[in-house]
Amino acid sequence: MNKNESKYFNTAKKMNDALIALLETKEFEYITIKEICQVANVNRTTFYLHYSNMNDLLEETIQSLNQSFNSHFITKENENTIVIKDKLEDLVLINDDNLIPYLNFIKENKNIYKVVKTHPELFNASKTYNQMFNNLFVPIMSRFGLDAKWHKYLMDFYINGITSIVLDWVYDDCKISIQEVSEFIKGLIVKND
Repeated sequence: MNKNESKYFNTAKKMNDALIALLETKEFEYITIKEICQVANVNRTTFYLHYSNMNDLLEETIQSLNQSFNSHFITKENENTIVIKDKLEDLVLINDDNLIPYLNFIKENKNIYKVVKTHPELFNASKTYNQMFNNLFVPIMSRFGLDAKWHKYLMDFYINGITSIVLDWVYDDCKISIQEVSEFIKGLIVKND
């Protein structure tokens, strides 16, 4: 990355961070470009060099968050190879390979996690979840022979339970270690051998 690209990236990051900070206390519709510029410590001209409007900033912020989240996982191939493993007993979503990077990301980005949970529609969380559901969870549940009519119910059970635990952990300022939280979540999963 050359000096100009680095400067562009750093300025964009400042504005992404400013948007997240403002979303902690305000609804998106009420956040102004002037406020973004003040919090990011940039001028309006700089804002318009990067974006046409607030929706462009939001779109880039979402893209940046998704890239950051994905970078916490060892390889993107995990998503594709986990479904085709030969042995069903090796086919486990709730394991340290998935939980530890997820919890690390959450701990490093507590304020972002709170904002996304407060404004799921803004961050298009349902689209991201639906992609994971269709591309990862459905094939796994199908490999286990679970009737398709139960797929949604099972994933709602798991996702809502895990999300509730993680959200409580975040609001408790992540005082419990990541490994302990991972072990606790894994311990709640009942295996039927």
